[in-house]
Amino acid sequence: MRILALQASPNEDGLTASMAKEAMEGARSAGAETELVHLRKLRLEACRACEDGWGRCREEGLCIIEDDLETVRDKLAEADGVILCTPVYFGDVAEVVKSCFDRLRRCERAGPGDPRVEGKWVLGIAAAGGGGGGGPTCLVSMERYYAHLGLPTFDQMIVTRRSASYMLPAARSAGERFVRYIEEQMSE
Repeated sequence: MRILALQASPNEDGLTASMAKEAMEGARSAGAETELVHLRKLRLEACRACEDGWGRCREEGLCIIEDDLETVRDKLAEADGVILCTPVYFGDVAEVVKSCFDRLRRCERAGPGDPRVEGKWVLGIAAAGGGGGGGPTCLVSMERYYAHLGLPTFDQMIVTRRSASYMLPAARSAGERFVRYIEEQMSE
């Protein structure tokens, strides 16, 4: 069992990163091999909407931009489950998540051939460091990305700085249960 965690905050010691680490620890305690990818450390450009809005992504299922998108795509394809942890910015996912997932969905869903990440279970975590009011709309954005990519949702969580004391242990429990659930799905 392989679980990939995508962490989108620039603060590697902050709330978002802490939730990712706790969820991964829970996954490891259930026997999964885990990998953490700090999306902000990668070079991930925004979609250029090539040609008439659809370029190489529609024709070949690949992006014309030469950056780290294919590395992320390969890691997603190899994983059995994905933990996506994003800070909430203005009621939405972090810009690096938008850049990555906007391009990923074009290559995966519009291009020819079989999608490589479709069917991977996902556990989403939105970390709203401010008042927390943007958490629900962030989860809606995350759900839209999952739907476009064909990623079934295991669960979605919102954490704020006020709820961190009880949500960090909840993230660990969610990570453990996430692995158990995927195992159950794979055995059916």
